[in-house]
Formats: sequence, C-alpha cells, structure tokens
Amino acid sequence: MSDEWKSLADRVAAHAQNYLDGLTRLAGGEGGDAILPMLLVEVSQVSLAGSQLGAAEDVILQGNFEPATGPDPDLDGVRTALATRLGEVDDYAEVFDPYKDTVVTPYRLSDDLAAVAADLVHGLGHYRAGRPLEALWWWQFSYFNTWGNHAGAAMRALQALVAHARLDVVEESTIA
Repeated sequence: MSDEWKSLADRVAAHAQNYLDGLTRLAGGEGGDAILPMLLVEVSQVSLAGSQLGAAEDVILQGNFEPATGPDPDLDGVRTALATRLGEVDDYAEVFDPYKDTVVTPYRLSDDLAAVAADLVHGLGHYRAGRPLEALWWWQFSYFNTWGNHAGAAMRALQALVAHARLDVVEESTIA
C-alpha cells in the first residue's frame, strides 16, 4: 500500500470518527438549540472526506474481494434520537438525482445522517482491523452509491434551515 493511500485512509478515518462522535453527541442533546448549524458543520466536514475519495483514482481490491468486518453497530438509537430532536424539520423534499430523476422525493434528515454514519462505521471496521485499503475501497464505493448522496441532500436541507433561521427574521421595531 502506497504512502499516498495510507495518508488518505488516515484522513478519511479521522473524518469518519469525528462525524460519528459529533452525531452521537448531538443526538444525545449536546449543542442545544444550535443543533442545526452544528449538524451542518458535521456533514460539511465529512463531505470533505467524500470529495477526496471522489477525486482519487478508483480503489481496487486484490481479488476484488471485501473481507468480512463482523456486525456493524446498530445506529437506530442515534437515528431515533435525531428524529426526536429535529422534530418537524426532520422531513424534507429532495430531487434524488437531478440528471436521471427529476421527481421530488420525501426524505428525513435523521435517516440521511444515520445512513452516512452506517457506511462510515463499516469502513472504520476495516480500518481498525488493519485493512486501510479495504476501508478506502468501502468508503469510496459507498460514497458513490449511498452516503455521498445522503450527505449532499442533508447538507442542502441543513443549509436551507440555517439560512431560513438567519434570514427569515421579523424586522425589529425601534422606539425613537
């Protein structure tokens, strides 16, 4: 494995772990009323890792085989806690693929955020088992197939919510 691949695996693993830690803390109540901008930061930062995977050449495993990592942790508790914290802003609409499908599809931020986490944690299983190339392969494959789309959709929804909170304010009246 080249130093370049190892360096990329180390960076993506750090981003993945930071995302999982941040998501878990926010689902648990940290961040208070700042949950939306904090989630925007978490998704934006992990999307940086995804863009690096997208810009890298294809990772090809020898024998085109992914070793088993064992069972992935259950993230349903995080998803459910996020859904509760997000409340009425959990549901939103998105165009899944603007080049192939222009039908608006209902989404949930909590589902998107948990889907990203699930793909990242699976790759971390390979990384922690000492298989950084397998981790890179999984992260790159799943970035193109699932978590990249979910992260992008969630980022657009979160950015819109944060923008509305900042820009859609009632004009303050002044007493002269």
